[in-house]
Amino acid sequence: MRAVEIQEHGGPEVLEVVEVDVPEPGPGQVSVDVAYAGINFADLKARETGYRVPSLPFRPGLEVSGRVRALGAGVTGLAVGQEVAALTAAGAYAEVAVADVATVFAVPSDVGLRTAATLPTVLPTSYALIHSVGRLQPGETVLVQGAAGGIGTVAGRLAKAAGATVLGVVSSAGKAAFAKEHGSYDEVFVGDFEKAVQETTRGRGVDLALDPVGGDTFRTSLAALAPFGRLVSFGNASGAQPWSVGQPELFPYGVTVGGFSILTLARTAPDELRALTERAFAKVADGTVTLPVTAEFALAEAAQAHRLMGTRSSTGKLLLRVNGQ
Repeated sequence: MRAVEIQEHGGPEVLEVVEVDVPEPGPGQVSVDVAYAGINFADLKARETGYRVPSLPFRPGLEVSGRVRALGAGVTGLAVGQEVAALTAAGAYAEVAVADVATVFAVPSDVGLRTAATLPTVLPTSYALIHSVGRLQPGETVLVQGAAGGIGTVAGRLAKAAGATVLGVVSSAGKAAFAKEHGSYDEVFVGDFEKAVQETTRGRGVDLALDPVGGDTFRTSLAALAPFGRLVSFGNASGAQPWSVGQPELFPYGVTVGGFSILTLARTAPDELRALTERAFAKVADGTVTLPVTAEFALAEAAQAHRLMGTRSSTGKLLLRVNGQ
């Protein structure tokens, strides 16, 4: 079969298509004939810096949609040929991928495989940020960094459906227009957001801030919280030193800081991930959430997909078309 591998860390050019053996599922695993694979920023970090890469050569990719190819020992509740979406530890950029059964989910009957490929990482993450960790309540105000990206788009729609006022931050006017159209944002700020948030909230601040950037953005988001506000960190795209907070930052206004990583949850609490994902998928089935696919590439064009995402100019979701129609 064909798969995309890296033999060394570096730029998009290190991604190469190779012929490899078809992987077989072990006990408690499922193999999937891949239709589409999602592109995520974590894939770029794996390629560039070795983020979550145990050894080389390495096959990137964290999410797929497709049809069950084979079931490992002990797997129940799924059938060969069934349409599924799956979160993988790695190896999604391939014609066949393997995932633990706890992270393989049946695709709702009215959801196509192309749409399903946008769901395994973005949708549960967004749902957790808004509901499980962020605990957003009706009437509150939420601030979302990266509002035009995959998670930003879905988080905006979930927050609006929960009855919140939704504020976003993006890097360009084009992204601001996309976030308002597809993410249900009430206001979107381009670049510096500190003053704009204070003006919009009349000096009160926001009840929930979601930050995948880290560094200065994390600190400014923390300062933007209203009394008893919550900040949820779910990434460090800036590459800054890991954040730390203590009594001086938390005590004056009773604010809290939390974090979320879907990959860590998949490893440490797969049953919680399954329950979370089932709740999240229901939001697609009922029409609350849609995530536009804004660019699609053939498997052999993985480097092009990485280049586009690396420019930070992309919006929505990027996919690799492997065996999709």
